[in-house]
Amino acid sequence: MARIGIQLMMLKDHIAAEGVLPVLRRVRETGFDVVEVSQVPMTPQNVAAMEEARESLGIEVAAISAKTSVPAGSEELTLQDHFDLHVEHARRLGTTMIRIGMMPLGAMASQEAFDAFAREADEYARRLADEGISLSYHNHHVEFAKLGGATLLDQLREKAPHLRYEIDCHWVQRGGRDPERTLADFAGVLDLVHLKDFRIVLPSAETFEAMHDGDRDAFGDYWARDIVQFAEVGQGTLDWRPVIDQGIASGARHLLIEQDQAYGRDIFDSLAMSRDHLVSLGYESLITG
Repeated sequence: MARIGIQLMMLKDHIAAEGVLPVLRRVRETGFDVVEVSQVPMTPQNVAAMEEARESLGIEVAAISAKTSVPAGSEELTLQDHFDLHVEHARRLGTTMIRIGMMPLGAMASQEAFDAFAREADEYARRLADEGISLSYHNHHVEFAKLGGATLLDQLREKAPHLRYEIDCHWVQRGGRDPERTLADFAGVLDLVHLKDFRIVLPSAETFEAMHDGDRDAFGDYWARDIVQFAEVGQGTLDWRPVIDQGIASGARHLLIEQDQAYGRDIFDSLAMSRDHLVSLGYESLITG
């Protein structure tokens, strides 16, 4: 059965300030017991705390995150230098899924650079499959840009045949595609879905004030940058029932609530709002297990 959980990236600042266990305890109290791990340092202490949360709180880890490579001088873990450690972390945390959050920026510089990334990602996907672990790629909107007449996402599917996918509904919408149709297109290679709403907002009072004061750029800044927001599930424009049903039909094992910004709202309040909406649509059993 598919499960609905949350992406821990939203709580990285809380974890840095309070520690893994207190935050996961609060996640459990908010009504979730499935998490995906991203942007939380996989230090020995944090991994041990996640292990303890599995045992004492019943927290299930849907997937952990990985990068293929990082700039010279970075201390982040990579599949290039820490392949066996990623496998160890996955096994300790009881997951068979690792996901790449985004390709290196340099992979977008040329066809040759992109092709090199695709080959690299495919090789790691093949090696991880030998360990019983799937490797998924998480999209943003940039993957719908075309290079040589084809989108980066279409090229990645062709050039990295061992790779699987995590489709982010907000970024699909932001990239000009339909989330439901995209999830249908990825049937059979879909492991994970991000439930993130897409909100259109009116200009703020500050924008109107700046316009009134003669700021010629105020409306342009709003139109180009501020009109779209990340939103709680049910607080935006996406029609979630067909999207979720299609994600499950396409094979997703976990659907994770993610909200990159809360715009001043407490993130735990945002999570509660998303949960309430999903329950109202009839998905409580996918949250509670």
